Amino acid sequence: MFNKKHSKPQSRIDTLIGLGTVIDGNVTFSGGMRIDGQVNGDVIAMPGKPSTLILSELGSVNGAVSVTHLVVNGAICGDVTATEYLELHAKARVTGNVHYKTLEIQIGAMLQGHLVHTNAADQENVVAFKSSNA
Repeated sequence: MFNKKHSKPQSRIDTLIGLGTVIDGNVTFSGGMRIDGQVNGDVIAMPGKPSTLILSELGSVNGAVSVTHLVVNGAICGDVTATEYLELHAKARVTGNVHYKTLEIQIGAMLQGHLVHTNAADQENVVAFKSSNA
């Protein structure tokens, strides 16, 4: 329980999608990324690597988001998966199901969808159960 490694949020921004920029298509990244513009597609962090996505008040994503750490103050229209930590700021607007491990929601944040807590122990039990019945 105590010896599991948790990735730390990225303290630096490696990628910036600036205000006025529109990307039509999926975005895959590693490290830290900030979106001030618009992405029409999925935003997916490279598997097995720590990642942090910051979506500013002016930023939006029309697609699924899957990262380890997510800070939202803009709009997401799609399912969200934050494998470590999700922070919804006051101006966050999320339409879609949200899968999270740790969650912080500030007053004013809006969410239309289901909140689904994911627990590493639960996931290990599901895998063990499936493999024992195979």
